[in-house]
Amino acid sequence: MFDRTNTPPPPADDPVAPQPPERMMRITPMDMRQQRFKPAMRGYDKTEVVAFLTEAADDYEHAMREIDRLRGDLMRMEALLGEHRQRENNLRDTLLTAQKLSGELKESAQNEAKLILREAQGRADLLLEKAQSRLNEMDHDVNELKLRRRDAEGMLEASIQALYRALEFIRDQDQVRGDDKVLLHRPRPIDQPGGQWQPDARGEERKASS
Repeated sequence: MFDRTNTPPPPADDPVAPQPPERMMRITPMDMRQQRFKPAMRGYDKTEVVAFLTEAADDYEHAMREIDRLRGDLMRMEALLGEHRQRENNLRDTLLTAQKLSGELKESAQNEAKLILREAQGRADLLLEKAQSRLNEMDHDVNELKLRRRDAEGMLEASIQALYRALEFIRDQDQVRGDDKVLLHRPRPIDQPGGQWQPDARGEERKASS
C-alpha cells in the first residue's frame, strides 16, 4: 500500500543532514470509503467489510491530519531550532571576539602599566640624582661656611689680641708720661744768688724775688 524507502534517520545534532523522503500515499481515505469488492463464494459479509473500511478510513484520515499537524510543528521547531543555532553561533562569535578583545585590552593595559612604571622609575631616579647633587652642594657650602667661620674667628681673635696689645701699649705710655709729669712738678732746690727758683701755678719754674 505504501512506498517506503529504508533510509537511516539523521543525527539529532546535524543541522544539514538530509531529511528522509516523504512517503507516497497510494490509498486515500476517500478510496477506502468508495472501494467496492466483487462478491465471491464463501466471501466476507459485505456490510461488515464496508463498516470496517469506513472506520479504517476515518482512523486513517485522523492519522493523516495528525501527521500534518506534527509535520507543521516539526517545521516550526526546526525553524526555531535554526534561530537558536544561529543565536548560538552569534553568541559564540561574540564570546570569541570579546575574549580576543579582552586579551588585547589586557595586553595593552599591561604594556601601558609597564611604560608608566618605567617613566615613574626614571623620574624617581632623576629626582634622586638631583637631590643627591643638591645635598652634595649643600655639604660643600656648609664646609665652606665652616672654613669661613674659622677664618673669621681667627681674624677676630687676632684683631682682639692686637687691640689688647695696643691697649696695653697705650696704658704703658700713659703711665710713663704720668711719671714724667710728677718729676717735672718736683721743686729743685738750687741756691742762686739773688733769689730762689719756685714752681708757678702752671708747674713752671720762675725766679722768686728777693
